[in-house]
Amino acid sequence: MKNRFALVWIAVLLLAAAPLKAQELQWMSWEEAVALAQSEQQPKKIFVDVYTDWCGWCKRMDKDTFQDPEVAAYMRENFYMVKLDAEQQEPILYKGQTFSFVPSGRRGYHELAAALLQGRMSYPTVVFLDEQLNMLSPVPGYQQPEAFMKVARYFGDNIYKDQDWKSYSGQEGR
Repeated sequence: MKNRFALVWIAVLLLAAAPLKAQELQWMSWEEAVALAQSEQQPKKIFVDVYTDWCGWCKRMDKDTFQDPEVAAYMRENFYMVKLDAEQQEPILYKGQTFSFVPSGRRGYHELAAALLQGRMSYPTVVFLDEQLNMLSPVPGYQQPEAFMKVARYFGDNIYKDQDWKSYSGQEGR
């Protein structure tokens, strides 16, 4: 009897903790996201996480923000999600132009990362593109889940079409 009660209690605890587990995001390549955006009846916007392997804040954002259950669920529902290594060597085609790796300094950079970040090579930076692959905005810096969700909803829910960022974020008049 004690064993049965213990098993039931463990099952209840596991079920209660399940919603708190980290969520797996569906990261895809640039090419996969573009192909989906161009082929779907109801395409999603594209979200690009521009990172580098050596960036500590990028790793922290992966762990703290992108693994947050609310963030993960919202992003899966509303965006094709791309991880773009700002120092990758492989060329990428975007809007008829081939973007390549540029050797520079100790590491170099990818031209697409530079274009998406508007030349401000700062990591992490996330970039939002609309359904037609037009840039909405790069957002530089580490974002905690709550702040990130505010930005993601601004673009994901098309609030940007009717309201400027300052009004939406409550920064007007500051």
